[in-house]
Amino acid sequence: VNFAKALNRFTKEDPTLRVHRDEESAQTIMSGMGELHLDIYIERMKREYKCEVVTGKPQVAYRETITRKAEFAYTHKKQTGGKGQFARVLGFIEPLPADAVEHYEFVDDTSGGTIPREFIPACDKGFKEAVSKGSLIGFPVVGVRVVVNDGAFHAVDSSEQAFKTASIMAFREGYAQAKPTILEPIMKVEVQAPEEFQGAVMGQINQRRGVIIGSENTEGYVIATAEVPLNEMFGYSTDLRSGTQGKGEFTMEFLKYSPVPKAEQEVLMAEYREK
Repeated sequence: VNFAKALNRFTKEDPTLRVHRDEESAQTIMSGMGELHLDIYIERMKREYKCEVVTGKPQVAYRETITRKAEFAYTHKKQTGGKGQFARVLGFIEPLPADAVEHYEFVDDTSGGTIPREFIPACDKGFKEAVSKGSLIGFPVVGVRVVVNDGAFHAVDSSEQAFKTASIMAFREGYAQAKPTILEPIMKVEVQAPEEFQGAVMGQINQRRGVIIGSENTEGYVIATAEVPLNEMFGYSTDLRSGTQGKGEFTMEFLKYSPVPKAEQEVLMAEYREK
């Protein structure tokens, strides 16, 4: 209760302090003019509202994707007393072209009624549910086309639910074979600082897995443009301040999603398994 009261009062008092809930990560995100700004409010929460808050860097919106085509052939079969469940789904998943507008595409390539028409939407629904949470680290799967080209049904035991379940399991089967990988958001970062701090600026970007795209020197200033993973940008403003005696500044915007390096992927996957 106190936590909500504190946030309510602070956001009313200070329009530069914003708070929202991120549904994907189930975290409360507080954003402001910089890390110092946020630290002050966290301190006030503890002091004035006796709130022990746990803070950390926000959860980055990772994505998962596949890197090659893989086939699936899954039979969902359950026999309990009375009516059972039966559905068989065959096909493949493949990466969508890089310039595709949609992140997910479903293609019904069945013929001859191997899967009755009324069950095709249930297959689509099952695959949609499967891509909403990948099995590497639980983030949505993007850039994937699912093609169903064959199947089988049972006059009594087949149902929408059976085909939905079969599709979810079929996707997982194909996904494991499709060399899945984790993608992370990459930011375009522009840093500006007096020339004498050029070395420090470049060094800090390199330390954060950044790639320097270009730099120019004008009127005693260096302006560097780099591509840096968002996950490495937390705490950067403090570092830049101390590395440039408070004279450096930067802006950043989202640029693209790129594969996470292998070692980093292992760490993310281990953390997810622990959770």
